[in-house]
Amino acid sequence: MNPAAASALPPVAVDGRGAARLAAGHPWVYRSDVLTPPQRPGFAPVVDRRGRPLGWAAVHPTSQITVRLLHRHDATVDEALLLARLDAALDLRAALAADPYAEMTGVTGYRCVHAEADGLPGLIVDRLGPVLVLQNGCAALEPHLEALVARLVERLAPEGVLGRFDAHARTLEGLPTEVRTLHGGVPDRVDVHDGALTWCVDPRGGQKTGAFLDQRLNHRRLARSAMAFASDPGAVDALDAFAHHGGFGLHLLRAGARSALLVDSSAAALEAAVATAARHGLPAPALARSDAFQCLRALEREGRRFAAVSVDPPALAKRARDLERAMAAYKELNLRAMRLLAPGGVLGSSSCSAHLQEAEFLNVLADAAADAGRDLHVLGRFGAAPDHPERLGFPESRYLKFVLLRALD
Repeated sequence: MNPAAASALPPVAVDGRGAARLAAGHPWVYRSDVLTPPQRPGFAPVVDRRGRPLGWAAVHPTSQITVRLLHRHDATVDEALLLARLDAALDLRAALAADPYAEMTGVTGYRCVHAEADGLPGLIVDRLGPVLVLQNGCAALEPHLEALVARLVERLAPEGVLGRFDAHARTLEGLPTEVRTLHGGVPDRVDVHDGALTWCVDPRGGQKTGAFLDQRLNHRRLARSAMAFASDPGAVDALDAFAHHGGFGLHLLRAGARSALLVDSSAAALEAAVATAARHGLPAPALARSDAFQCLRALEREGRRFAAVSVDPPALAKRARDLERAMAAYKELNLRAMRLLAPGGVLGSSSCSAHLQEAEFLNVLADAAADAGRDLHVLGRFGAAPDHPERLGFPESRYLKFVLLRALD
């Protein structure tokens, strides 16, 4: 018997707020809006309080996200559907690879499956050069990982597939946490090319699945804009705050910047950035192993100015209740960055907090500019690279906000 069909559960009823949420296109219903919780993780039909069908979902009895809708039809979710969703996700990436506007020529690090945005709740699959790295935060999908991995191997022929089952999301679904090889062999280090530079990443111990792939195009956008607007491109000094492996700073150096100061609290990340610069014959970046907030204040006291600045902090609002405090932190960070920006300079400001919407982020930037006494143009508003698709009605899939600003004064 198909394991997905065998795991089908009785209908899960949601209240009016949950039904309205699903009708608006959001796939999640929280536990507080569920009237009849499921008995165990699996797939179940979803109905409103009157018993009218709303679709089928992955469900969980104790997770805060009790319902993750897969479709709005009265048709059982089975493994064949999951495999069809996976095929569609891979077909999309193949189309992007053939599209010159997606700028994926030579790119070997990209997202193959983007969870709910690809109709596979909780499932992330990233390509890192010769290997795939998989994360799963949905208990209903766990029994089907073997079949999904087999299809990935069939379609993409990786040397290995690694399960990075160490994210906190798994504990919320009652799943074990571990890191294990699911297919073939996975080395400790792999090379990943972003279309311009090659990065050596750690699939087992690196952040997320081993590398941050979503900012790929934004690295280039900041570099191109900064050099285009510089009165003397050969005299551009850059600041990359929360640099990690130096994606923004090294791309600025590659574009012709005179110098780049990388600020991060991780010595290993900064060492990796230095190695990447040397690998490509770029000028050695200056390093500041420091808390970025403290470092920006110190640089301001020193009277430093930079023609290009990037601020790319980790998610400062991981939960909705953190939002007010996070907005204050984003304002403080960007206020300092704006004061460090040279006249005519370009700032790339990022937020990866899913709970902070783009309009709110723009308001934070406007407030920071007012307090900094700076006038700035918005050169562009962007999100993640197109291999991280967004789903209408699901703002969490547009978690990354990247705003390019140019100082007018």
